[in-house]
Amino acid sequence: MSRGTKLDLFIGAEIEDGWAEIKSERRSEISDDILKPSKHFLVFKKEKRRGKTVTLVGEFHLSTDISEHLVKNLKKKLGCGGTYKDGWMEFQGELKDKLKMLLEEEDFRFKK
Repeated sequence: MSRGTKLDLFIGAEIEDGWAEIKSERRSEISDDILKPSKHFLVFKKEKRRGKTVTLVGEFHLSTDISEHLVKNLKKKLGCGGTYKDGWMEFQGELKDKLKMLLEEEDFRFKK
């Protein structure tokens, strides 16, 4: 009763066979335009990462200094972790209602 043959890990293409490194572009383009908060139309997205919910809000057209400062203040007010990547703010947990209220106080607007 044989269970089959062992697989050889070294079959197939070799590194020297001309494999090329794939350089993928960013998921989203970062705009150089800096807009006032009242000119933004933000949207919410919800993702599951490792079984936990992450709330994304964006896309922001702010300078990196202003956006990092805004994320830091929002994290303190919400009591959660988060970051700013590629024009989107990411927060740990389901925080859509609280985020919307806090960002509206900062004069940001949302798409309906």
